[in-house]
Amino acid sequence: MNVDNSSASSAILSSLNGSRSAGSNADTGTNSLGKDSFLQLLVTQMNNQNPLEPQDNTAFVSQLAQFSSLESMQNLDGTLGSFYSSFQSSQALQASSLVGRSVIVASDKAQLESGATLDGSLAMPMSGDGVQVKIYDDSGELVRTIDLGTQKGGNVDFKWDGKDEDGNFVASGTYKFKASGSFGGTNIDLATYLPATVNSVTLGQNGEGMTLNLAGIGSVRASSVQTIGK
Repeated sequence: MNVDNSSASSAILSSLNGSRSAGSNADTGTNSLGKDSFLQLLVTQMNNQNPLEPQDNTAFVSQLAQFSSLESMQNLDGTLGSFYSSFQSSQALQASSLVGRSVIVASDKAQLESGATLDGSLAMPMSGDGVQVKIYDDSGELVRTIDLGTQKGGNVDFKWDGKDEDGNFVASGTYKFKASGSFGGTNIDLATYLPATVNSVTLGQNGEGMTLNLAGIGSVRASSVQTIGK
């Protein structure tokens, strides 16, 4: 029995419409063709081709290659989805382990309890002299100056005993640190690294990293953390 091209086209279109209808009733709510629909159309085309003018083999090979490409893309999409889910779970586990721990971050602020001490550091771009750290309270009043003299390039540690210039312990609160040094006769502000306690962690969205909510400092990127303590 001969089947003309118009009959084949009608059968393919009927199969196409049926596939789209089935897709629109799926849970995903989409009417796009999936790999099953694509294969169904290919088989329908083969069954309804004109035996006197069969489909060229090259065309079938091309369609099979398209089907293989479609299937590979769907498999890759599933793999990436699984990987992203695993990444989110790992990120959540890492976040929960940071809450309550002390970290060292690049900041000019730190919270201090009365009677406690504070260990910090500053970054020296090169050797310099007249290096000092000035500490201010919430009102902007200078409460202490720590003189470090001449220092070499690199990270320089400093320690504040929690006392003001008169030797009295300061009140609990958030304090601001301003480090500076003289380099070739020019006074330059220096970056400070100070301790803080992680109160909570906000997980990143749309590929963004975690944000740490630190006591007395606020929110900082997890990538800005220099050291994680106990």
